[in-house]
Amino acid sequence: MLVKSAVPVIGGSLAYMHDPLILMRQLYQRHGPVAPVAMAGPGPAAFILGPEACGAALQNGDKAFVNGWEALVGPFFHRGLMLLDGPEHKQHRRILQQAFTRERLAGYTAALHPAVMSELRGWQAAERFPAYTWLKRLTLNLATQIFMGGHRIADPLELDRVNRAFVDCVQAAGAILRVAVAGNKWHRATRGRATLERFLGAHLPAARAAGGDDLFSVLTRVEDEDGTRFGDADVVNHMIFLLMAAHETTTSTVSTAMYYLGRHPDWQDRVRAEAAALGPTPTVEQLSALPDLDMVIKECQRLVAPVPVVARRVVKDTEVAGRHLPAGTRAFVCQQLSHYLPELWTSPEAFDPERFAPQRCEDRSHRFAWAPFGGGVHKCLGMAFSNIEARTVLAQVLRRFRWSVPTHYAPPMSNVSLPYPRDGLPVALRPTAPTGGGRPTPA
Repeated sequence: MLVKSAVPVIGGSLAYMHDPLILMRQLYQRHGPVAPVAMAGPGPAAFILGPEACGAALQNGDKAFVNGWEALVGPFFHRGLMLLDGPEHKQHRRILQQAFTRERLAGYTAALHPAVMSELRGWQAAERFPAYTWLKRLTLNLATQIFMGGHRIADPLELDRVNRAFVDCVQAAGAILRVAVAGNKWHRATRGRATLERFLGAHLPAARAAGGDDLFSVLTRVEDEDGTRFGDADVVNHMIFLLMAAHETTTSTVSTAMYYLGRHPDWQDRVRAEAAALGPTPTVEQLSALPDLDMVIKECQRLVAPVPVVARRVVKDTEVAGRHLPAGTRAFVCQQLSHYLPELWTSPEAFDPERFAPQRCEDRSHRFAWAPFGGGVHKCLGMAFSNIEARTVLAQVLRRFRWSVPTHYAPPMSNVSLPYPRDGLPVALRPTAPTGGGRPTPA
């Protein structure tokens, strides 16, 4: 039976914001794989911890779990794919999968290279170059260019407004007060959602008329086997979620890689040599066949999972790892903890990409030892695109720049929602060769 919460009311929320991994470890040691915790919001809550329990919740064999994001960010990512369940989720996912076929991924990758090259012309050598700030700007611009084609954001001021709107919507997940009061997180997210709806709604007629191969245009015309199409509202809802997911997950992976490669110049040289050997515009197949870069990306996604926790809601009494979970429980599936368990990983705190090498395969110690994008029917639909985009961006950055971070520097992380470095991740950036280009001002 689920025992009384281990921490006072909203104490779990505050402890999570301070350091989620510390909280997860404490709860795991104290309670095992199902740990009661007081989190902001209605009803009891529990953390699901360890690979066995996380796998059971994500695979959801008895259909006891549904998405739990509604209470956290529901108003701001309304009817995005991760907020749908059951037959409706299956139908929408089947339609959306048409945008992520291997053929489309190849087309996206071909379009990514010139777009990344163009963005990187604005990067300039500096002792404290805010890598995360510039990467977030870059990946949002890439998402709008690749997913929106000719309807992308051309005005830098509009790009800043849209970027700010996404940030505000994501950070609403950490709001303690979940009503809009002028200036608070919920109010800023409410305004952010309105900004995104206006932006996409204004471009929707042109996307429908264009008939292009970008995601925005495709969503206006794809249909299921019964001839059902997305209405305008569904197109906008899915675009808001997919644009957010595409640039947030890639920014997380690439910025984490820049931090660890800045601390480990030997690995930076290894992956730079791999990238340089391919030439300026490698294909999907070539980018997918770089063993060192693949290991680095997996290790960075282990250390800082793009989606460290998955929110679920229990809709009928169930059992996980021998523990009873009553209907109405908010369940937080904490796959990030599994990435740090010493019984699964050698020296889990260390940056050691070779743990993913064929001779070690530590990620195969359990099916859910490494799950940076969740699992089950709600596993991230755009995972393949995010990984190709991360490889493309890193390959282009490595060809143009070297960078380092101080030996004892650790970025101060914000854990209000998805993790990110509050200081912008300053690195000492140097070009590998003269590049030229202007210097725009980041948001």
